[in-house]
Amino acid sequence: MAVGFAGTMTTLALLGDRDLSYLTHRELEAAVAQLPAGVDARWAPTDSAAARELEWADGIWVLPGTPYRDTDAVLRAIGRALDDGTPLLGTCGGFQHVVLVLAERLAGVAAPVHAELAPDAAEPVVAPLACSLLGEEREVTCVPGTRLAAICGEAPFAGFHFCGYGLAPAYEAALEAGGAVISARAPDAGVEGIELPSHPFFMATLFQPQVGALAGRPLHPLIGAFCAAATPG
Repeated sequence: MAVGFAGTMTTLALLGDRDLSYLTHRELEAAVAQLPAGVDARWAPTDSAAARELEWADGIWVLPGTPYRDTDAVLRAIGRALDDGTPLLGTCGGFQHVVLVLAERLAGVAAPVHAELAPDAAEPVVAPLACSLLGEEREVTCVPGTRLAAICGEAPFAGFHFCGYGLAPAYEAALEAGGAVISARAPDAGVEGIELPSHPFFMATLFQPQVGALAGRPLHPLIGAFCAAATPG
């Protein structure tokens, strides 16, 4: 590893099951190549020892690509970051699983359900979107005053999606009452971002900020902010 922002070393866990047949994972690899000097990003397959023992990571990025090989390991990692203050970024499938953890922890939902894993569930926390957004862009608008808006700006921007599931509207109020903040919305997708103001950096988005790296777009500001938050010191 190299020297990071403040003379320290920064290691990010890429928590997900790497599959370069996915455009979104190829985009992710291109984005990783753009990370600031001194930031080392390492894949942690969900069914690996590295995913079960994340003490080595300064920050955890919960990635697209569901269903995960080990969903429980992902949920535990999110819960760990919630408890110990480890910076966490969740995108797409990561957003969906962050929502599951927050529903249980903040809203008191017992055994929250993801409709992808339990399609017959009566009241899933993560439910099918109004329309499937597989390879689709939507206009994402951040909520003024949120951390996401401070990072990405308040002007609407195009967000890339490769998903069919999001936060069920019925659970929005309970999550907000528990301390979560909805930070962005988009047509057809509903809630696009969620964050915890009480945490050093705990943010999740349904849109995928790494997409565009293959075309040479600069590192997305959300990824840059995550790197900065994860850098010790």
